[in-house]
Amino acid sequence: MQTFKELGLSEEILKALGEIGFETPTEIQASAIPKLLNGDPDMIGLAQTGTGKTAAFSLPLLDTIS
Repeated sequence: MQTFKELGLSEEILKALGEIGFETPTEIQASAIPKLLNGDPDMIGLAQTGTGKTAAFSLPLLDTIS
């Protein structure tokens, strides 16, 4: 099982995730976050409702602009 830290998110984002109780990434998050942090512009993510797609795409964006 991966952690958000292993995905390459910044300490600032990791702190915020800890404060809201996010402990481990979902499958879509574990797949998407490293690719998006590395600048992959052609990412398509498909997953069921409630699996964390919004966080999968927004956390790398926030990490990049923070």
